[in-house]
Amino acid sequence: EGDTRGVWRIDNGEIVAGMLGRKQEKNDFLCTTRRYGNFDLRLKIKLVGTEGFVNSGIQFRSERIPNDHEVIGYQADFGAGYDGALYDESRRKRMLAKPTPEVLKQAERPGEWNDYRIRAEGRRIRLWLNGVQTVDYTEPEADIAQRGKFGLQVHAGPPMEVRYKDLKIVELGKK
Repeated sequence: EGDTRGVWRIDNGEIVAGMLGRKQEKNDFLCTTRRYGNFDLRLKIKLVGTEGFVNSGIQFRSERIPNDHEVIGYQADFGAGYDGALYDESRRKRMLAKPTPEVLKQAERPGEWNDYRIRAEGRRIRLWLNGVQTVDYTEPEADIAQRGKFGLQVHAGPPMEVRYKDLKIVELGKK
């Protein structure tokens, strides 16, 4: 569910948001209606845009904020300076873990299709970008939700397109 009339569309079998000729006024999310707990998600993501802050990501264990365009929950970040990082969207509003510059150099493929993998088992969250593990994080706060929706994000900012394809979710048993 999301804004499929103005922001999100299908193009050549890909899920696309944003436009190269138009500034993205606010963050926007295309979310599942179903909630997931333990899972292994694999997908391909590509950002197209050359001006300023170009960023997007994949929300997980997240929820829509009532009467708002934002969501709250974990985000596997994607974009220059944020690739392969774990952010806490609208909750703690901070980076929870990020790769070292050396790891990031091995993982980044700007302007190309990138393989992203997110694996969440209990309070442990691991991220891989192009086969390189970028984050291995264990949630220290026991009251943080371990179930929620997935959401694809297009970030507010300069003209850009974010493209997603080949999404595969495997639900895992409880840990």
